[in-house]
Amino acid sequence: MDIEPQSLTTCEVAPDGSAVVLGFTDAHGAPARVRVPLEQAGALAMTLPDLITQALRCRYQDHTLRYAYPLASWAVEQSSEAGGRMVTLRTTDGFSVCFAMQPKMQHELGEALTASYHPGRIAPN
Repeated sequence: MDIEPQSLTTCEVAPDGSAVVLGFTDAHGAPARVRVPLEQAGALAMTLPDLITQALRCRYQDHTLRYAYPLASWAVEQSSEAGGRMVTLRTTDGFSVCFAMQPKMQHELGEALTASYHPGRIAPN
């Protein structure tokens, strides 16, 4: 069954924390909800940014396009792992994501952020 949401109306967490619930109106204007189990919500969140980029590239026939989120703030915190850090990035519209980073990657990111700009340069991954 295909469901074609027309507008997202609500985003909430189930009272017991077992799922996220997305409310929307369907193609006929009727309200509908999708419950995504917590175990699958992370997979969905990780998949959507790449799917958006793929859709942009397909729609505009330009393989260089990607969806970029405007960064509003960031935070660096100590993780429970020795030497590890957590980096949280937040957008202007409230989207945030937290990454765990090991010392080697922290160093590489620091170097990339302080290096001179070179058009077309791709950071290590």
